[in-house]
This record gives sequence, C-alpha cells and structure tokens, in this order.
Amino acid sequence: MIILGISIVFHLMTYFGTRIFTKELYHYDMTTKIDNYIPVLPWTIIIYWGCYLYWLINYLLGFTQDEMEARHFILADLFAKVVCFFCFVCIPTTNVRPIVMNTDIFNRGLLFLYKLDSADNLFPSIHCLTSCFSIIAIRRQSSVPKWYKVLSFIITLFVFVSVLTLKQHVIADVIGAIVLAEFSYWITGLKKNRATVMQKKPAIKSFVENVPLDRT
Repeated sequence: MIILGISIVFHLMTYFGTRIFTKELYHYDMTTKIDNYIPVLPWTIIIYWGCYLYWLINYLLGFTQDEMEARHFILADLFAKVVCFFCFVCIPTTNVRPIVMNTDIFNRGLLFLYKLDSADNLFPSIHCLTSCFSIIAIRRQSSVPKWYKVLSFIITLFVFVSVLTLKQHVIADVIGAIVLAEFSYWITGLKKNRATVMQKKPAIKSFVENVPLDRT
C-alpha cells in the first residue's frame, strides 16, 4: 500500500505540479481534422470516472505479483511519469473545448469535469497512460484469468474512446500515451532481460554438452 501511495502522489505531482512552470508559457494545440469529426458524448463521463476503480485493482495486482516483475512494473510506471513531467513542461499543450449545455446529468458531469480540470497537460494523456499500465500490470501474470486480461484490454479501449468523446484529449495524446507506456516498460526491463539471458546460458550450455553425438 505504501508503494501504491507513492505512485499516486507522484502521479498527482506530475499532473498538477507542472502547472507551476507552464502557467505563463505558450500552449500548443495538437487537434487534427480527424479529432474535429469525433462527436461529443457526455455519457462517456461514466467511463472516464469509473476507470479509477479499474486502475486501483490492476495496480494492486501489479504491485503484488512476482517480486522481480513487480519491481519492473513500478520502475516503468515511475519512468513514464518522469517523461510526462518533462513533456508537460517542455511541450505545454491545450485544446478548445466544446460548448456544453446544462441539460442533463451527463452534461452537468462534463461541465463539472471541465471546471475541475483545466485544458492543459494533455500530451501524453495520463488517463490513457495509466490505463495502458493497467494492462501491463497483469498481462504476464499466469494467476490472472484470461477473461480478466481481455476485459482489461476492452476497458482500456473504452477509456481511449472516452477521453476523445469528452474532448479531454486528442488522438496524438492517446498515441503518445501508448508509445510511452510500452517504451518505458521495454527500456526499464533491459537489465532484467539481460539477467534472464545470462541465467539461461549455463542451462543451454549444459544441454548442448549432454546431447549425444551420432558418430556412425
């Protein structure tokens, strides 16, 4: 739980703390023509807020798995947040939010989200990044049933859709989050992968040495 708490604190520092440095800077808008064709669907606010429970469950699974893999997961997550910190400071981003009428509960929820969360620190999307790591947390765990891994993948796709249909993010933010998550997991696992290879080499050598040779 302590590690989970540290992860949450670092998450908040990255997302909210960087605004201290970027408040007066020029913010880039990465909105494309394709983004403009994506409709506003206020009801997807359910997915946007609901994924917090999804994150909590999968991160706990990630932190409590095999020790070596858990360390890899934690290191990759923190590495990604550090990269996000520099992205938010060096490439400040924003977008233009749509006009939303206060007509029903979903619209009111979206208006509340806009009031709570300013249109900045968009690239890469922290929402999508955390959802990607929720998949990474469980995909190598044999103890996690296959149906739940598939469900996690579907939930993550829904999160991608929600951030776009709520106009919280644009396509570039989603792609950036996916690439960053996989890159972070790959680069922080290089040392672990080399160690695994070195452990396998004696076994391979022993196998080769004991293979009977056909001298006929």
